[in-house]
Amino acid sequence: MEITLTTPALLFPALSLLLLAFTNRFLSLAKLIRDLKHVYKASHSHLVYGQIQNLRTRLVLIRNMQAFGIASMFSCVLCMFMIYAGWQTAAEVIFGAGLLLLMVSMALSLWEIQISVKALELELSDLEHDEEIAPVSPS
Repeated sequence: MEITLTTPALLFPALSLLLLAFTNRFLSLAKLIRDLKHVYKASHSHLVYGQIQNLRTRLVLIRNMQAFGIASMFSCVLCMFMIYAGWQTAAEVIFGAGLLLLMVSMALSLWEIQISVKALELELSDLEHDEEIAPVSPS
């Protein structure tokens, strides 16, 4: 396979958008954790503590998603340098490694989304349970 300078450059827009999305997820989780920490200090609720533990797991996943995404982008830049230097075989290997790193980053993203959905399902089931116990009368 022959790759040119433009081949790894094609991944830059996708990688940039992925890293931006990962950063936004991180920032929203950080705010939620800070808010829940205040709630926990006031109530010492086991439910809130469990949510914070879930968010801690998700933060670790997001950190790793970002790390693999950045490593993928670094691999693309390194690949471009190797093509420029005339090291075609090494460039192809590095480009393949960059693609693998990107796949790992996206797999971690999928895992984080699944954890997030499970947490939301628990919240909704708790709400449904409360509704079954004390149904709201129509106004």
